[in-house]
Amino acid sequence: MERIDRLVRTWIASEQEQEIEDTVSEIAQGNATLLHIVKSLGDFLTSEEDDLRTKGVEFLSLVLSRCPHEKLNRQSVRTLVTFYCGKLEDTETIIPALKGLNTLSKLPLFASSDAVEVANALFQHVKMRVLVHSQRFVVYSIIDNLVAHHREAMKNMGDEFLRGYIGLAEGEKDPRNLMMAFAIDKVLLIEFDSAKYIEDFFGITFCYFPITFRPPPNDPYGITTEDLRSALRSCLHATSLFGKLAVPLFLEKLNAGSPATKKDTLDTLDVCLPVYGAGVAREFARKLWNALKLEIFQPTDPVTEEKALKTFQVLIQTIYAASPEDKGTENEIVGLAKDACDECMEILREPEKSQAKHAIKVLCAFMSTTPSVSRYTLARAVPHFVKLFLNPDELPNRAPTLRLLADLIEAARQSMSQDPEVLPDDGNVPLLPYKDEVLGILTVGLKMPASAYPAIDALKSMVLTPGLLTHEELGFIVHNVDEVLQKDEEESDLSDVSLDLLSTISSFAPSHVSGNTLPMLFTALPDRAPPRDAEAERVKYWRTLAALRKLCTQPDLFETLVVRFSTKLDLICVPSSPIAEGEDREPSAAYAHSILKTLADVLSIKIEKGHTDVVKYVDRLVPRLYNLFIYSALASEERPMVAPDPRLLAVAAQIITLVTQSLNASRQETFVKAVFAAYLEGDVSHLVDGVQKIPADKTFRPFEPSAPTSQRNLLVLLSAAVVPLYKEVTLPVPDETKFLDNLLQWIPVHAENAPQREALIHLIAAVVNRHADKLDDFLTSNVHVFWLSHIADSSVSSDSRKNAIVVFKWITKALLVRGYVDATKNVDRLLELFDDECVSWDAARAIGRIPGTDKVLTKRNHAVIKILYAQKYTNSVLPRIIEGAKTSQSSRQNAYLVALAALIKSVPKSTYADQMPSLMPLLLRGLELPDNEIRAGVIETLQAAATSDDKENNIVTEHAASLVSTMLKNSLVSQMPSVKVRVAALRYLATLPSVVRYDVLHPQKATVIRELAKALDDPKRAVRREAVTARTNWFKFTG
Repeated sequence: MERIDRLVRTWIASEQEQEIEDTVSEIAQGNATLLHIVKSLGDFLTSEEDDLRTKGVEFLSLVLSRCPHEKLNRQSVRTLVTFYCGKLEDTETIIPALKGLNTLSKLPLFASSDAVEVANALFQHVKMRVLVHSQRFVVYSIIDNLVAHHREAMKNMGDEFLRGYIGLAEGEKDPRNLMMAFAIDKVLLIEFDSAKYIEDFFGITFCYFPITFRPPPNDPYGITTEDLRSALRSCLHATSLFGKLAVPLFLEKLNAGSPATKKDTLDTLDVCLPVYGAGVAREFARKLWNALKLEIFQPTDPVTEEKALKTFQVLIQTIYAASPEDKGTENEIVGLAKDACDECMEILREPEKSQAKHAIKVLCAFMSTTPSVSRYTLARAVPHFVKLFLNPDELPNRAPTLRLLADLIEAARQSMSQDPEVLPDDGNVPLLPYKDEVLGILTVGLKMPASAYPAIDALKSMVLTPGLLTHEELGFIVHNVDEVLQKDEEESDLSDVSLDLLSTISSFAPSHVSGNTLPMLFTALPDRAPPRDAEAERVKYWRTLAALRKLCTQPDLFETLVVRFSTKLDLICVPSSPIAEGEDREPSAAYAHSILKTLADVLSIKIEKGHTDVVKYVDRLVPRLYNLFIYSALASEERPMVAPDPRLLAVAAQIITLVTQSLNASRQETFVKAVFAAYLEGDVSHLVDGVQKIPADKTFRPFEPSAPTSQRNLLVLLSAAVVPLYKEVTLPVPDETKFLDNLLQWIPVHAENAPQREALIHLIAAVVNRHADKLDDFLTSNVHVFWLSHIADSSVSSDSRKNAIVVFKWITKALLVRGYVDATKNVDRLLELFDDECVSWDAARAIGRIPGTDKVLTKRNHAVIKILYAQKYTNSVLPRIIEGAKTSQSSRQNAYLVALAALIKSVPKSTYADQMPSLMPLLLRGLELPDNEIRAGVIETLQAAATSDDKENNIVTEHAASLVSTMLKNSLVSQMPSVKVRVAALRYLATLPSVVRYDVLHPQKATVIRELAKALDDPKRAVRREAVTARTNWFKFTG
C-alpha cells in the first residue's frame, strides 16, 4: 500500500509514464487492487483544487486502461461506473472520466444496467460544444461501444436514447468523429424505432451532403474524401423514411450543383432510390426525369451523362420492379417509363439529328431495368426502326437508323444473363419476336457501303445473343458477309469488321466459316505466284492471307488452314513444271514467305490464347516443313528451287520453334531424336512426311565439309528444334561436350553466311544455358582452346575473330542469365582485347550486349533465367567501364565508350539511373565516335534521361550547351549521313525546351532556329518531319 501511495504522489507531482507502468505492474502481480488505487487517490479525488482532482481521476483512468481485465470483478466495475458517472458532473474531471468510461464500456463485466446509467449520464452532463474534437471522439467511442455491445438495453431506453444521441451529434465537424457518428447513425436508423425522430436524423446527416472535405497534408488519421462520402452514403440509404425528405434535396443539388456535386448526387441516388421504394420514386418520378434528362440530352461531360443514365435505370427499376405490370405484357406499361419512351420515340423519328444519339441511350438504359419495360421498349422501338429503314423517303437516313438499332440490339444482349452456363428460355430472349424483320433489314444494310458498318455491328450483337439465332440463320449471316468480303476491293476497314464478325461466329459455330468462307478465300489464292509487275494480284493475295490470319485461330479452322497451306506451299516451291535456269524466283519466294508468315502469326495467336491443339502439329505440320525444305535442298543441287531461300527458312524455323515450345518434355525428347537422326546420321525417315519423296540416291549431311550451301542453310531448322527444349531434355548424342566442341570448331571453318553461324550459335547458347552444370569440361577446356585459337590469336583474320567473339558473347550470355557464378570472368577476357585495334570495338560491343534481351534465351523457350541478372551484371561491369573510360589511354578509352554505349542500350534504365551524373560526360564523348549505330544509341539514352525525373533534368541542364551544339551537328545531312542519327538528334532537340529552363537555353535559341531551318530541306521526309517539330518547339520557347 505504501508503494502505491508513493507511486500516486510521484505521478501527481511529475506525471511520468513510469509511475503508471509500475502501478499497473503491481496490480498485475497481485500486490495491489484498483480499490487500493482509489484509496491512495482519496484526497486527490475530492480535493478542492481543480488541478489535483483532474490529476486524480486521470491517474485512475490511465491505470484502468492498462489494467489486465481479469483483475477486475463485477463489483469493481459497478463501483467505477458509478464513480465516473458522478465525475461527469464536475467540469474539471469530465475529460478523464470519459476516458475511464470508454475503457469500462468495452469490458465483458460491463452490464446493460451500467450501459443505461452511462448513457443517461452522458446525455445529462456532456456538452459537446465545449469539448475539443479528440475529447468528442471519446464520447462517440463510448456511444459506439454501448450500441455495439448493449443494443437491446439502448433500444429499451426508447426516445430517451435517440433524443439524447441526436443532441450529442448535432453540429459535429471533425472528419474522424463524423466517421464514427455516421456508423452509429446507420445502426440507429436501421435497427431502432427512429420514425418519430426522422427529421432530426435527417438534420444531423443530410446537412453534410455533399461531402466537400479535403484531407489536409500529412493527415495523421488518413481519412479521405471518399471515406467520408461512403460513410455518409451508408446513412442516407439506411431507411426508407428519408425518402420524401431526401429527394427534394437531391433535386436541388442536381439542378444547381457543381459537376462534382452532380456526380456525387447521382451516385447517392443510385443507392438510395431502391431503399426509398417505389412510392417515393413514383411521387418524384417526373421531377427526377426532368433533372436527369438535362444531364443526358445536354451533357457537360461523358462521365456525368453516363451516371445520369445509370440513375435513370435505377429509378425505372425502383418504380417497376415490384409492380404487377412486370408480369403482364408490354402494353400494360404506364407512368414514367411510357412517358419517357414516348419522348424518345418522338426524337427518334429523325434518326439523323444529334439528339437521336441521346434518345437511344435512354432506350438502351431501359433494356437493363425490368422485363416488362424492356419488352415495351423493344415493342415500340424495333418496329419503328424497321419501318423507318424500309421507308423510301428515308433512304438517306438508313445508316443512322441502323446505327441506332445496333445500339439497341447490343443493349438487349447485355441485359441478358452473361453466364455462359445459363441457356435462356425463348420468352427470355428480348429480340426473339423481331429477329426476322431485323435480319432482313440488316442484310439489306450490309450491301450498302454507308450502312454496312452499323449493320455488321448489329449482326455481331445478334450473333452473341444466347438463344437468338438458329444454326441456319448463322449460316445465312455468314453467306451475306462473305458476299461483302468478295465485293470489298478497297474498303479495308469494312473487311476488318466483317472478318471480326466471322471470327466471332467461328468461335462457337466454325462449320459455317469452314464450309463457306474458307473455300472462298482459299480459291482466291493462286497456285503460282503472280509475276513481279502484277501488283494488283499480289495485293489481293496479301489481303486474302490477312483474312485467313484473322479467321483461322479456332482449332477446326486452323487444321483446315494447315492442310490447305501445306498443299499450296508444295505447289509454289515444287511446281509441276521445273523452274528454268535464270527464271525469276523472287515472286514465288515472296508468296511462299507470306504463306509461312501467316501460319507463324496464327500459331503465335493460338499460343497467346492458350490453345491446346498446337501440340498435334508436331506430327501434322512440322514433318511437312522438314520434308519440303530437305527435299528442296537436295533437289537444288540439280535445278533451281524456291524453298532454300534463307528468308523462307527463317519463318519455317519460327513455326518449328512455336510448335516445339508447346510440347511437354517427353514429346520434345522424341521429336529431337528424329531431328538429330536426320542432321547427324542422314536418317530422315522419322522426321519428314510429305508429297515429295526424298531421293534415295541423295544424302542429307549438312555438317559434312563437302555439303552444299543449300544443305548447310537448313541448320536453321536444327537450331529451331533445339532452342525451345526444356532443361530436362537430353540431347541424343553420346557426349554433349564433344558435340558442342565440334560445333565450335565447325563455325569458323565451314559456316558460309550469317544465318548458318547464328543458327549454331543459338543452339550452343541454348544447350549451355540448360546444361551448364554438366558441361564443366566444355566451359573450361574447350571454350579456352576456342578463345586462344580463334580470338586471342592475332594471326587469324579479323573477320573470323569478330565472328568468334560473337560466339563467345553468346556462351557468356547463356551462363549469365542462369546465374552462373563465373560468367563475368569471360568479361575480363574481352577487356584484354581493348588494346587490339582489330577487334577492340567488337569486344566492347560484346561486353555491352551480353545482358541485353533476345528471342532465344527466353522463358517461353524454357531457358533457365534468374531474376535481376541484368542488374547484377551492370552493377559489376559498369563501374569498371566508367573508370576505364576516364583513365585509360586514347584507344582503350574509345573501346570503353563503345562498351558503355552498348551496355546502356541493353539494360533497363533503372540499372544505371543513379550513375547518370558520371555517365553524362562520357555519353557526350560517345557522340564523337565514328560509328552511327553507337551515336544513335547514345542519343536514345539521352532522350530517355531527358524525359524522366527532375534529378536527371538537372544533369541535362548542366550540360545543355554541349548537348545543343552536338545535336545540331548530328541533325544536318551535310555532317551526318545516317538518317537514324539525324532523326534521333532532332527528337532530342525538340525535347530540350520542355526539360531545361529558358534562361539556360536562351543564348542558343537563335542559333538552333537558324540551323534547324537547314534540316527542313533534308532529303528524307522522316527527318523533315522531326525538324518541323523541333523548330516549332524552339520558336514557342519563351521565358
